[in-house]
Amino acid sequence: MRTERNLTRRLERVFARLDREPERPANLDMPRMSRHRVVLLGLTLSFYLAIVVAVLATSWLVAFDWQVMFFRPYQQWPEIHAFLDYWVVLGQRGPTAVMVMAWLGWRSWRQHTLRPLLMFGTALLLLNVTVGAAKLGMGRAGPHYATLIGSNEMWKNGDIFPSGHTANAVVTWGILAYLASTPRARRWLSAVSAVISLSVGLTTVYLGTHWLSDVLLGWAAGLLILLALPWFEPLVARVEAVVFSVRARLRERRAGATAPAPGVAPAPAPVPTRTPAPADDGIRAREPVSAGRPGARPSALLAPGPHTPRGDRTPASPAGSRRPAVARGTARAATTDPQRA
Repeated sequence: MRTERNLTRRLERVFARLDREPERPANLDMPRMSRHRVVLLGLTLSFYLAIVVAVLATSWLVAFDWQVMFFRPYQQWPEIHAFLDYWVVLGQRGPTAVMVMAWLGWRSWRQHTLRPLLMFGTALLLLNVTVGAAKLGMGRAGPHYATLIGSNEMWKNGDIFPSGHTANAVVTWGILAYLASTPRARRWLSAVSAVISLSVGLTTVYLGTHWLSDVLLGWAAGLLILLALPWFEPLVARVEAVVFSVRARLRERRAGATAPAPGVAPAPAPVPTRTPAPADDGIRAREPVSAGRPGARPSALLAPGPHTPRGDRTPASPAGSRRPAVARGTARAATTDPQRA
């Protein structure tokens, strides 16, 4: 019983908290394009270009890709194959975008701001443009479609370089850390997103769908997008202001449509009038017995049929005394018991 009561109280507290009026935080700790962030962005971009050059030059990185592919991790550890088939879904665009968008939509409603949804949309747009252009531009074939051992498999009409699963995991889960309201939440979410993105990238290597260099380039591509997001904050703020101004205009139009036109007085409300009572001529009609209050039930002792008022009825006995006329002298004698005489 105590457990059920405690659970009920906790649920009531949760629902009471959800029913409160949403409030927008006064001080949002938004990331800024600081000097350290710019330096980290430059290092990540250099790493990105180094991987591309290493693959194009068919360097030791490509040879290592082939060694990992011949190792066939999915055959070395087959007991985790079924679990990793589901775990790799955390890097797919559709399911992850729906989950994260639902959470950010709830946050937008609670905080009265469109920034979480707009920043997430901006990140996905940058991801599609940059990663998609790199995939189509280099056209690298995957391990399952490799034709020449030791080659870099570039410009073979492929679309795996960089890894889309890895880049999507970095951006989708990293945006939660980017939009965190407090530094503590940002640290925890950064750690969680790093674990998910690293594990998803290695899972694609385990399943044999990507080269290791694809995963390295996917990590760099996703991190570049997260690091560049503060540059788009002013644009997102302008879009949010435009959306709110349009909403305010629509509300004003609706309010103007329902309000009366200026200069025209509203029609006065009808005043209820009372019907004057008829003049009292000294003779007041008597109400019947059954006319007490509206909806009153008639008495069960009355016989069915029409009834006349009590004052209009004919008396059941004649007027006068009901006792017979008896002489005063014989009254006592007539009432005396003959046995006592």
